[in-house]
Amino acid sequence: MIEERGVAKGTMAQDGAILWAIWGILHVWVGYEGVHQYMSAGVRGQWSTLVGGARVPRETFDYATDAATAFAHSQLILNFCLDVGGYGVLGLFIAWMIWAHASWMAYLIGLVAIGIGDLSFLFALVTSGVIEFSFAVILGPLVWFIAVVVTPFGLPRLWSSRRT
Repeated sequence: MIEERGVAKGTMAQDGAILWAIWGILHVWVGYEGVHQYMSAGVRGQWSTLVGGARVPRETFDYATDAATAFAHSQLILNFCLDVGGYGVLGLFIAWMIWAHASWMAYLIGLVAIGIGDLSFLFALVTSGVIEFSFAVILGPLVWFIAVVVTPFGLPRLWSSRRT
């Protein structure tokens, strides 16, 4: 255990914090790329980042042809990407709270809140065949899973087995 500023944490918590930070950066990038596609390529560019899986190949995907539907799609995809970017900011905050304060509360927020976001993405978009299955696509859930497993081993004990 390492003690800084009165907070005892193990190297596994520091490793976990680094993983949470990597997870956060990956997801902030998704937010950035979503805005980039929105600004530069429009709804076709946005959709091209979200389809390509086994059940929704890019070459057979039918893009909306009417302006109202295309606009609604574009705004929904922009919102999705910005939400993912917001999760990334949360991941960076969790990383800092674990690194600086060995915070169990930050860990639990990452486990539950980020877990809901990452696992819903994994099951609703990846395993269903909507989005293209690739290492880059599953990297986020993989890093989240490793962070969830590693981090608690370096956090301070929640209770002591000492008897008084």
